[in-house]
Amino acid sequence: MPASPHGIQFTSHRPVVMGKNGMVCSGHPLASQAGISILQKGGNAVDAAIATAAALNVVEPMMSGIGGDGFIMVYWKADNKISISNGTGAAPYAATRDRFLPIGIPTKGVLSMSVPGLVHSWIDTHEKFGSLPLIDLFQCAIDLAENGFPVTHYLSNTIGQDNLLCEFPSSAAIFTKNGKPLQPGDIIYQKDLAETLKLLAKEGREGFYTGDIARSIVDFVQSEGGLLTMKDMADCSARWQDPISTTYRGHTVYEAPPNSSGHILLQELNIIENFDISHLGYDTADAIHVMVEAKKLAFSDREAYVADPDYIDVPIEGLLSKDYASERAKVINMASTNDVVMEGNPWAYQSGEPSEGIRTGAVVEEEDTTCFVIADKNGNAVCQLQSLQSSWGSSIVAPGTGILLNNRMTYWHLDEDHIDCLVPGKRVRHTMNPVMVFNGDSVNRDPRGGLKYVLGTPGADTQVQANMQIISDLVDFGMTISEAVEAPRWKNNHSPTESNIPHICENELLMEGRFAEETIQILKDKGHNVRVLDQWDGVTGREMIIQVDSSTGVLQGAADPRYDGYSIGY
Repeated sequence: MPASPHGIQFTSHRPVVMGKNGMVCSGHPLASQAGISILQKGGNAVDAAIATAAALNVVEPMMSGIGGDGFIMVYWKADNKISISNGTGAAPYAATRDRFLPIGIPTKGVLSMSVPGLVHSWIDTHEKFGSLPLIDLFQCAIDLAENGFPVTHYLSNTIGQDNLLCEFPSSAAIFTKNGKPLQPGDIIYQKDLAETLKLLAKEGREGFYTGDIARSIVDFVQSEGGLLTMKDMADCSARWQDPISTTYRGHTVYEAPPNSSGHILLQELNIIENFDISHLGYDTADAIHVMVEAKKLAFSDREAYVADPDYIDVPIEGLLSKDYASERAKVINMASTNDVVMEGNPWAYQSGEPSEGIRTGAVVEEEDTTCFVIADKNGNAVCQLQSLQSSWGSSIVAPGTGILLNNRMTYWHLDEDHIDCLVPGKRVRHTMNPVMVFNGDSVNRDPRGGLKYVLGTPGADTQVQANMQIISDLVDFGMTISEAVEAPRWKNNHSPTESNIPHICENELLMEGRFAEETIQILKDKGHNVRVLDQWDGVTGREMIIQVDSSTGVLQGAADPRYDGYSIGY
C-alpha cells in the first residue's frame, strides 16, 4: 500500500467518489452540488451540465462564463451516439489584420474580445437533450450570484493577480472591497449577473444575441473603443459536429474535430502506441521522453495544417492515420530530444488533395477554461469545456450585466502566411478538447462495448498533453481515477507552437517537483531543458474524470486537487 490514505497501487490522497444514480466532477464544490441537485430532481446529464455550467460562471468566474465560448460533448445512451456542440465565437467583422498590425493584439481590454458563443451552445444543447426548464437549471447560479458565496483562497489569489480587474470600475465593484481584492471568506455578490441569468432563462438565445443583453454588451464595448457590433452578435451561432476518434490499446478515444485541437490528443496516442509504454515504466525518463517527443510532432502538424475548417481543408483523415503515426514515430530518437521539429505530410495518407483556395468563407448554419464531467443513471454523459481564454478573460465586466468579457482574440496570428491568420468572421483555432473513452469500438459500430471514461482539463495547450498522460496512466498502468488525477505531470513548451500570443516561447519541459531526481537528470541528459515546478502546479492541468462500470452501472468520480475541484455522486 502506498504511503497515502487512498492509494491502491499508486499515491492518492482523495478517495474515488462512487454513486449509482449520478456523478458530477467540476472545478468548484458549489457547482458540483448544483449539478447533483438537478440529477436528484429527475433531470438528466445535460440538465445537470447546464446547471453546473451556470454555477461555475458565478463561483469560478475567472475561468469561464457567458461572455466566453466552449464545447459540449454529449453521449446519449438511447441513440448510442456522441454529439458535439461547438460554441466558439468568431472574430468581429471589424477585426481586420490591418487593424491590429501597428501594435498587435492586446492581451486584455475590449479589443481582445471575440464574439461570445457559449450561450448558443448552452441553449442548443438544452433544446436537443434537456428535460427541465432553463429557470430551474439556472436557479442555483442565480441564488449564488444574488445572495453571495464565500471567496476561496484560490479565487482570492487570482483576483489579486489581475491589476486591470482590480482597477476597472465595473470589475472592481464586484471583485474588490475598498480597493483591495476580496479575501478568503469574504462574501462575493454578483447581483447584475443574477438578473442577466433570469433574463436569459426567460428570453433564451434571442435575449442574449439580439435583445437587451446584446445591446448592453455592444454599447459598452463600442463606448470603450471596441469592435463588437449587433451584427456580430446576431450572426453568431453554435453548430453540431460529429466526433473524431482513434483507438488506443483496446479502447476507442473520441474527441472534438477542428477548430478544436482534439486531433492532437489522438495523434499523440497513435504515436506512443508504437512504443511499449508499460514496459518503459511509470514516470520513467524513457516513457516521458517518448510522450514529450510525440507531443511536439503532433503540435508541429497543427501549426501547418489546422485552422477553422470553414476556411481551409484540414487533412484530418491523414492526421489520424495509424500508418502516418507509425512514420512519425520513427522520428523519435530515444537517446536525445529534437528541438527542430518539422511537420509531416498527412495528405499522403488520405484520399484527395488540398483545395486551391485557402479561404472559402463561413458555412451557413441553421442553427483560462473550466472542464466538468457528468454522468446520469440512464447512461448519458457530458464532457464540457467553457472558457474566457486566459484567467479573467479581458478582465472587464460589461456594466449592468455582470458578464466578464473574453479575450479570445489573443489566439490569432497576424502573419498573413500562417494558416490560422486573423480573418473577420473566422473562428480561431481552439485548445479546448472534450474526451470520452469507450471499451473496444462501440459508438455507432459495436454495441458490445461501452462508455468507460469521461475526462478533460482546462489549461490551453496543456490540455492535450495532460489528457495523454491521464489516458496512459489509466490504460497502461491501471491506475484508479484518483491516482491518475493526482499523479505528477509535466508540460512541454515548444516554440513557435504556442496558441497564445506571441506564439513563441523558450523550449522547456516543465515538471512538477514530485518526479524523482534521477528521472529529471536523465531527461536533462537527453537534452530536455527541464524546469522544476512546485510539487502541485495547476499549469500541468486540472483533470476531471468519471469512470463508468458497464457491468454494474456504478459511477466513479475524481476531481483534480490542484485547485478547487470537487466530485459529488449519489
